[in-house]
Amino acid sequence: MMGQGSGGQKKLFYAFNLDDHVPADHLLRGIDRCLDLDDLRRHLAPFYSATGRPSIDPELMVRMLIVGYSFGIRSERRLCEEVHLNLAYRWFCRLGLEDTVPDHSTFSKNRHGRFRESEAFRHVFESVVERCMKEGLVGGEGFAVDASVIKADANRSRSTAREEAEDLRDPRHATRAVREYLAALDEQGEPGTAPASISPTDPAARWTAVGGPAFYAYSTNYLVDVEAGIIVDVEATPALRTAEIKSTRTMIERVEKRFGLKPERLIGDMAYGAAPMLGWLVEEKQIAPHIPVWDKSEPNDGTFGRSAFTFDAENNRYICPAGKLLKPSWRSRVKKNPFRYRASQYTTARFAR
Repeated sequence: MMGQGSGGQKKLFYAFNLDDHVPADHLLRGIDRCLDLDDLRRHLAPFYSATGRPSIDPELMVRMLIVGYSFGIRSERRLCEEVHLNLAYRWFCRLGLEDTVPDHSTFSKNRHGRFRESEAFRHVFESVVERCMKEGLVGGEGFAVDASVIKADANRSRSTAREEAEDLRDPRHATRAVREYLAALDEQGEPGTAPASISPTDPAARWTAVGGPAFYAYSTNYLVDVEAGIIVDVEATPALRTAEIKSTRTMIERVEKRFGLKPERLIGDMAYGAAPMLGWLVEEKQIAPHIPVWDKSEPNDGTFGRSAFTFDAENNRYICPAGKLLKPSWRSRVKKNPFRYRASQYTTARFAR
């Protein structure tokens, strides 16, 4: 016979256990078994006042953010809605059926405030790495380095030229991102390092053409232990090759200081094969680079390669294929490369015509 609902009659008492409604193979169960946030409150204690109204539990906010990262929920407003509705999310965040989910604005305030000042996310990340080390998943003998491009939330059709960068100091542009960018430039003391194109919305992002039409972006740089593919450090930089290479040094030294891990070899692609990087690895860190050398000595653009020039050792000069002389320039003398050989301005101008 056909069944019929009860008509919405409410029971006086309910017996409901969230744990019974989360599948045994759910992703969050696996994360929960390995996640230990017991030390988070102690780490954040100096950044909270000893008086006043109790704050939202920082562990709750971190667990909610992990849910967002794990399931691709980029909007904090939507994340709060999903945690409110999804039983598995509530279970992972230690919320009961009647517990209130924090407002989305709370995340922004904490991420840009005490979480950033205390490096709370790095504390959580490093605690996970330590757990992996205890479980024997990190060998420490070999590391690999690579970067991923992350598109910035900035309109590619709106930009400010380098010459107009000072206009960003106008109070009309006084957003948090602009203030942080200007503060970083002031610390460097090198106004000439400003990029040719700057986004007024997110000035720290860099213009890149990786993978198609150009856009503003950042790079997330990863240092990975090759034993089991465990990421041992992460550093965010603008989408700039020099910044990516610099971040590799930062990560290697930080991992050595924090975990006592120093690899015997480093694996990377040709982007990391510049001479200063290879020299630093071999001479200063005694790390064997498994990196293709970034060699531009034999270009394929129709210009002469290094092999086309003949070196005259007796007179310390090069002879180009046209028989012209390239003499050492004292003005361009650099460390570990005493001379750069240049043709005369007259010869260069004549061939340019």
